[in-house]
Amino acid sequence: MKRNIYLMYAMTFLQGMVFYGAIATLYRQSQGVTIFQITLIESISYALTIALEVPWGMVADRIGYKRTLVVCCWLYFLSKIIFWQASDFGGFLAERVLLSVVIAGLSGVDTSVLYLCAGPENSQHVFGVYNSLGMAGLLTASAVYTLFIGENYRLAGLLTVFSYGAAALLSLALTEVHPAPEKAEAREPFGATLRATLAAPGLLVFLIAVGLLTEVHQTVTVFLNQLQYERCGMGSTAIGAVYIAATLLGLCGVWSAAVTRRTGSRRAAVLFCLAPALACGLLAFTDRALLSVGGIWLLRVSDSLFQPFQAQLQNRQVQTTNRATALSIHAMILDCVAIGTNLVFGALAQWDLRLAFGFGAAVCLAALGLLAFWRRRTHLA
Repeated sequence: MKRNIYLMYAMTFLQGMVFYGAIATLYRQSQGVTIFQITLIESISYALTIALEVPWGMVADRIGYKRTLVVCCWLYFLSKIIFWQASDFGGFLAERVLLSVVIAGLSGVDTSVLYLCAGPENSQHVFGVYNSLGMAGLLTASAVYTLFIGENYRLAGLLTVFSYGAAALLSLALTEVHPAPEKAEAREPFGATLRATLAAPGLLVFLIAVGLLTEVHQTVTVFLNQLQYERCGMGSTAIGAVYIAATLLGLCGVWSAAVTRRTGSRRAAVLFCLAPALACGLLAFTDRALLSVGGIWLLRVSDSLFQPFQAQLQNRQVQTTNRATALSIHAMILDCVAIGTNLVFGALAQWDLRLAFGFGAAVCLAALGLLAFWRRRTHLA
């Protein structure tokens, strides 16, 4: 079981090595893709992911988690080749379409493997290390970009292809932890899995809150941050250096379990909502580089601590043996939230970047209210 955990650690490190991460938006814009087109592609990707979530989850529970991970890792590798060669809206859309297949396939499978190998008591710590190693990979790639790549965006894309190819090779060494049942009649019907999943008290409210917080972090730290940095007059070298520091801060996810133990689950949930709300509010009202950088860093720290916390809570609410299917249902709900918020972010950013950040602050406060309601319905937090 430990072997699987260590292999998953190595794979997430390699898949974290996105060498164009610091300039992901600028990379696309250099090929003539606008910010609204970027968020439109993201929303199309989310919609396709929703359609594939449950079928992939059912397949994973039947063919086994190892086979699912292997297939998805190789498709991940192929998607990076397409991104490297993309030169227009259609190319980047094709990359995201394939990526949707991968995300739907991995959804719930990677965390299920870690959860089953680590056990409920150690899962939050393992999730924290797993997420932090992904950040460590991104940090390594960002350092290479800043020091050696610079304006050569295509080279950044090619190096990313190499790192994802190495991760795909490592996936072949995994061992199965949840083999498919030998007899078809032993399998729980999808209807029973769906009912058992949605029967968890307040689950829908919890997932909407998680989706809102996750999407604020994703949109702001991956796409809007670069526009804010340019608005503040920062150059490519400075953006790369700031991105490295932000990625380094993402390593703090390894302390997620310790933070929640010290503060308690209730206070931690409040903290994980108020911190990003404050960061977005700050970004909405400043055009100073130092304050903007501070806001982005605060978002990164908050999300890095929040993701292992919410991953543990999600897994604890699974009440069925078809864990991948249940978590795919969770992910489908999260993707529905992402589609709406992503389009709003894109439209507002196209109009006025400050409005997009203001929307992010409002979304975080809404998530706080939803989590407060969820706590009253369950004893899990």
